[in-house]
Amino acid sequence: MFPFHVSPWLVWALLSAAFAALTAVFAKVGVANVNSDFATFLRTIVILAVLTLMLAARGLFQPLGSISPKTYVFLGLSGLATGASWICYFRALQLGDAARVAPVDKLSVVLVAIFSVAFLGENLSQRNWAGVALILVGVIMVAMN
Repeated sequence: MFPFHVSPWLVWALLSAAFAALTAVFAKVGVANVNSDFATFLRTIVILAVLTLMLAARGLFQPLGSISPKTYVFLGLSGLATGASWICYFRALQLGDAARVAPVDKLSVVLVAIFSVAFLGENLSQRNWAGVALILVGVIMVAMN
């Protein structure tokens, strides 16, 4: 398909970006006439239903006892962070332009780079940090009037 090797993670990340873009556009229209928190609730129900069907169809449910307490804690914290992010994102979309809100939301890319180095011991090259800095500059430019 491609004349060069493409890592599987890159394909999934690009798909994630495409779906995130659609999320912003669809959500902007969806929050026009409903409370943003209720809109987040409705979206979450859809996600739960789709994931339940996917797991059932592929036979990927796991026994709850097979999951470590540490995993539960960190997935729980991730779920809380996701919920808070979605609530804030939908509120921002209700108040601002999707073309400005979505890029500012991507400041998370900068924060992930910083947190990954600080807390997970990951390493980024100078070129990687330059890319992160460019994202930061882009976010600032989009956020300014």
